[in-house]
Amino acid sequence: MKKTLKLAALALACTLPLAAQAHRMWMLPSATVLSGADPWVTVDGAVSNDLFYFEHFPLQLGGLVVTAPDGKPAKAENQSTGRYRSTFDVHLTQTGTYKLAVVNAGLFASYKEGGKPKRWRGTPEKFAAEVPADAQDLRVTESAGRVETFVTVGKPTDTVLKTTGKGMELAPITHPNDLFAKEPASFRLLLDGKPAAGIEVSIVPGGIRYRDQLQEITTKTDADGKFSVTWPAPGMYWMEAETKDNKTSLPQAKERRASYVVTFEVLPQ
Repeated sequence: MKKTLKLAALALACTLPLAAQAHRMWMLPSATVLSGADPWVTVDGAVSNDLFYFEHFPLQLGGLVVTAPDGKPAKAENQSTGRYRSTFDVHLTQTGTYKLAVVNAGLFASYKEGGKPKRWRGTPEKFAAEVPADAQDLRVTESAGRVETFVTVGKPTDTVLKTTGKGMELAPITHPNDLFAKEPASFRLLLDGKPAAGIEVSIVPGGIRYRDQLQEITTKTDADGKFSVTWPAPGMYWMEAETKDNKTSLPQAKERRASYVVTFEVLPQ
């Protein structure tokens, strides 16, 4: 029963509009810009109402991918998932920029079997075997989401900024580890490798728990998927964008929800 409830909670966190449910998925590195000998970074991951505070659900690390500055996979060490958060460490053995990403893709279905409501989450390959062909009130949604952050040792590099052409991705114009308060930064959003035009972007500074106003910044991508933001103050920022379309990989799924989340650190001038 507990396993079923956790699966349902995770499915909802991955597929429902983030603004509507007020639960935000995020990763928070202990540092984003490092120097010196033998550096490490520890990363927390969670789903929460407040940024960056642990009070709802741990971020699941099944889709965790760490990419080193040379473009090759790096190891996420000491992985652990607790009641409210997940954690892992990365030994930063190369100079340059690392990308840390949790990538999720799959299907979420709700239906009735014998008059009882059922929920299912899985891959298109498992759908036919695990969901009854005669399921009543079947509703299937495909989801594709990325939760990312970037960490640089020494001078920033661009290798990890290359996109895959799958789902919603960020193609930075301003390097994500070169952000300063009161200065503009520019980015581009892509959807399946093409400019994601007209997408609303939400940017929220951390510390929601300790202030009365959300202080959300909203903007929208232009025809080339570009958008800009001028950071009002130093600190950690959460950025999210999502969209819906009908480009699904399964006929039963009538809608795809693609989302992108990233955590940035903005430094003082």
